[in-house]
Amino acid sequence: MLDQDTLDRIADELHQAFTTRTPMPRLSARYPGMTIDDAYAVQGVWRRRNEAAGRTLVGRKIGLTSRAMQAATGITEPDYGIVFDDMVFETGSVFDWDSYTHPRVEVELAFLLNRDLKGPGCTLFDVLNATEYVVPALEILDSRIEMQGRTVVDTISDNAAMGAMVIGGRPVRPDAVDLRWVAAVLHKNQSIEETGVAAGVLGHPAAGVHWLANKIAPHGDLLRAGEIVLAGSFTRPMWVDKGDSVFADYGNLGTVTCHFR
Repeated sequence: MLDQDTLDRIADELHQAFTTRTPMPRLSARYPGMTIDDAYAVQGVWRRRNEAAGRTLVGRKIGLTSRAMQAATGITEPDYGIVFDDMVFETGSVFDWDSYTHPRVEVELAFLLNRDLKGPGCTLFDVLNATEYVVPALEILDSRIEMQGRTVVDTISDNAAMGAMVIGGRPVRPDAVDLRWVAAVLHKNQSIEETGVAAGVLGHPAAGVHWLANKIAPHGDLLRAGEIVLAGSFTRPMWVDKGDSVFADYGNLGTVTCHFR
């Protein structure tokens, strides 16, 4: 594994890339032997620094769970990142495009937990029993590492490219609808850009949540009651530019919108 000085130096570079909005060179090219554990160690340094600075963890995001996303990135393993309190917005929010590194938008479902989820051995049924509401959400991706040729160690180190999330539509109990068949139509400036069905996320959107609970268990971590978990996109990421309006229609679950100025 990479030594602590190297992990700290990479975390410094990521912070600089976030501040300047200038993506840093790929870690996978600079550290050919870098492992997934190294990447999560970098993410851990970043998380602890932000918590020390006063940001509060309110949830997690899961990425690369659907074939649509894996085909779009060339990465075949799911990953996860941290969601802080200042990353969560309500539908209709307006974002400064310049605050992100050429953002992209994804269509997802978010799970609000009412009890802890801890692996190993966490199952789909455990997730459904621990979920208070499922709600439509958009994820805004923000890459601090150059994208061309990225591998999973780059995305994990970059907090799974998490920028922000926008929650809207109609929250539902997990047994109120067949979550596999929740569908969405993603518009940009009145044009349909993407469509998808939630079953594209590992066969069931809750599957990513129990994958995450089991993945973080060996590190002594768990998903806590009150956290909100973005379960993964079931469309390809959609590029947005200044002036673009985004509208996602989830049918009887309502709509989510945002605008980039």
